[in-house]
Amino acid sequence: MSEILVVGSLAYDTISTPKGKAERALGGSANYFSLAASLYSKVRVVGVVGEDYDQADYEMLTKRGVDTKGLQRQKGKTFHWTGRYEGDMNEAITVATDLNVFEHFNPELPAEYKNSSYVFLANIDPTLQLRVLEQVENPKMIASDTMNLWINIKLPELKKVLSKVDVLLINEGEADLISKQTNAIAAAQEILKLGPKAVVIKRGEYGFVLYTKEGYFILPAYPIAEVVDPTGAGDTFAGAFFGYLAKQNKGYDLAALKQACVQGVILASFTVQSFSVEKLKSLTWADVENRLNDYLKVTTL
Repeated sequence: MSEILVVGSLAYDTISTPKGKAERALGGSANYFSLAASLYSKVRVVGVVGEDYDQADYEMLTKRGVDTKGLQRQKGKTFHWTGRYEGDMNEAITVATDLNVFEHFNPELPAEYKNSSYVFLANIDPTLQLRVLEQVENPKMIASDTMNLWINIKLPELKKVLSKVDVLLINEGEADLISKQTNAIAAAQEILKLGPKAVVIKRGEYGFVLYTKEGYFILPAYPIAEVVDPTGAGDTFAGAFFGYLAKQNKGYDLAALKQACVQGVILASFTVQSFSVEKLKSLTWADVENRLNDYLKVTTL
């Protein structure tokens, strides 16, 4: 089993969906990713929180075996995102973003984190992603995420990141924006020209597209009758995806990438069934295996 380093946000969210509203709900890419990945492998997390960050939320990660030495606590308030979902809930509508202590986040890796075999650069400023890559020592695999904001205002820096990563995990809108294509396969083909060996395009309730130079792999999402809150589903997918790869410890391997995508679909299906990380906090490996068996019945002839 290899160690995963994740660098990303830890946040509190205010979320409204057709199913209700959650105030000060625990969120942030690093939280969703870490809770999912820790079911498979050892996780080291780097991020920043404010004075208002609850001790119980620290302990939630440590109870799952996540190494939190890389978490910085600074004066001020924790990053806060306010958003809502309407209709089919496939797209988040941002109401307000309060960066707070995250505005001046400077990722400094503890010495023991620098030898991490698997490095995941969650959705943060690509300048910070590059700073992390300058500190790690010969990782076996690097993966990253991004968002529309960075594509629009820091594309040159983002392209430098893409030239250094093995796998890019993004949603369909982001893939279109980077590639200037409106078809997922065409978009993935263009993105591969920027450096990654593989692109995973997350498509919400429609599942995913994995595209590599060797070909592509497509499956639907796990069918959920009642979606409560899609927030963090993509980060959960990434956590399970990368956690599985670290557990297999084969580096870049196409068969493993396919299985990793399936794990991502399964874990993400739990996240959307509740607000925040509630389902992930109590999730067991038995829960994952049971749902995986159901999913295979849906996707196998």
